[in-house]
This record gives sequence, C-alpha cells and structure tokens, in this order.
Amino acid sequence: MSVTVDKPIIAITQGDPCGVGPEVVAKALATGEPTRACRPVIIGSIESMQQGIEIASANLSLRRIEAIEEAQATEGVIDILDTNVLDAADISLGAASEKCGQANGAWLVQAAELAQSGRAKASVMAPVNGEVLKLGPDAGQVFGSDPTQKYLTLLSGPLRIVHVFDHVMLEDVCRKLTSELVLAAIHKTNEVLINFGIHSPRIGVAGLNPHAHGPQETSAIIPGVKAAQAEGIIVTGPISPDTVFRQGIEGRYDVIIAMFHDQGHIAIKTWGFVGNCAMFMGAPYLFLSVGHGTAYDIVGKGIASHEMMLAAILQAASLAAGQGFLD
Repeated sequence: MSVTVDKPIIAITQGDPCGVGPEVVAKALATGEPTRACRPVIIGSIESMQQGIEIASANLSLRRIEAIEEAQATEGVIDILDTNVLDAADISLGAASEKCGQANGAWLVQAAELAQSGRAKASVMAPVNGEVLKLGPDAGQVFGSDPTQKYLTLLSGPLRIVHVFDHVMLEDVCRKLTSELVLAAIHKTNEVLINFGIHSPRIGVAGLNPHAHGPQETSAIIPGVKAAQAEGIIVTGPISPDTVFRQGIEGRYDVIIAMFHDQGHIAIKTWGFVGNCAMFMGAPYLFLSVGHGTAYDIVGKGIASHEMMLAAILQAASLAAGQGFLD
C-alpha cells in the first residue's frame, strides 16, 4: 500500500555495512510502521542492504530511485539512493573497514545536504563505527560546525533529556557551568520544541548537587532559570536530581535539562533502554540516531534488536510533521 505524498520524507543512512545497521534498518522497515508515518528513503549500498534484508529474514524488496522526491513509501518495499561510493567486495561483516567508514561518511553528508535543503525533513543514522567514520568526510559537514549550539538529547517514551554538557569530566562541569550556559540550553530547547509543534513547552531543569543545593545552583542554575522565566518561558528548577526524572516520566515536563552526561544517561537507560533514541537539539536540521553501536560480535546472526532504530525513525517522522514527541 502506498502512502500519500504529504507524509514527510525521512533520509535514513544505513549505518556501517560491516555492522548490524543494515539488519536493524531492514527489521524496522519490515514492521510497516515507518511507511505509515513517513516516506523512508535509505541512503547507502544496495548490496549491503540486500545482505541486511537476508540476515533479518525480512519480507522486503529494494527499489533504487534516482532522486529522493521519487519516494513512494510502499509497504514491503525499501526505496534506496545508492551513489555507488562502496564496492560490495569491500564489505567484510564483523570487522572495521576503512572503505566502509569512508562510504558511511559520504552517506551522512548526502543525508545532511538533503535535510538542510528541505528535500528531506529529517535524517536518521543507523549505528556507525566512530573510529573509521573519522577517516571519511569532516563531521562538521554533517552536524554543523558550532558545538555550543547543539545539545545531545535522549528520548524514551515520556522521558526526554537534554544535556548541557556531554562528554565532559564532572570536575570540569562544576568549574565551567555558568548562568549563560544554562540560559542558552533553555532558550534552544524552548525554541526547538515550539518548532516541533509543542506550543507551550514545559521544561524542568535538574540541579547538579544533592537536593539541588550547592554553589552551582546559586551561581549558575537559579540565575539561568530566573532569566528564562522573566522572558515568559515555562521552566522550573533547579529540581533535585533524584526526583526530577521521575517527574518527567509522570508527564509533568515535556523535556528535562540535565547538567552532565551520566546524570541524564543513567536516568534514560534505567527507565527505558530498549526503544530509546538520540537526537541533537539545535542541529541545523532534524537529526536522530540509535543509542547503540555496530555490534560486530553478533553481525550476521539475525539477533540484533531493531527497537531503537524503529523508535528513531518514528520520532523523526512525528517531529518532522510538527506533531511533537511520541510517548
């Protein structure tokens, strides 16, 4: 069954051809849910995706298209853009490959260009190998060059967490946290959520210290929250870190701003590890990915879970359509 053309086109990069990316993409699309929500188009290798379909034992066929606008979103059929940047002979399952990393980088750049031009409404990335990906095109072309305006955001049902700091040592978080950084995170979160169709976003802000009492709350978090409130933003905080995430699960907030990596990651992975996905709040286009790696150790066995891949595609479709987050 074909899906009407008013559904958003979502560009899906297939992930590392040597890993479980093609398998989990095939499994996610085989559910039929993505084609009911959007027009998914794979950016990648026909040979690699065919291999993924066979590993997944999925009842799917591939249709090569020349332009993303040709996507028809027919259940049981995968539309794919293949620019022949990878030779099938260079695919070796279960082992990192420089050529596959370079191809993956090219696919990510292609998806980024499609999304930034508006020809695709979002880009979704299947799992990649970060080390070999560095050998390909500059990541700045994919995610934008200014890291201060992008915030790693994890999504799992009703719990959505934006991180002020991502891969930063905790002692550096305590030293570097300022009211300006807190306010910037609130501004960007509020702006992006409104664009997603959440017209009056409710934002909860976690404290840094036990019971949200400490020098960072006094010098940075409280002033940042108060400045945002003075602008009319619906934001509450700082809230004790041991309760704020439970409040998010209960639906009190549309999103919670965490101060550092583990504060948010432990909460999301404890609450709902299966089916969570990641996005970059404030990236120059809507970009989502899975929360797991290439899993070289189980490649080819047909046992990789597709839940995160499916969640990322469906969240991208809902956000791209201005329908807000999926619960």
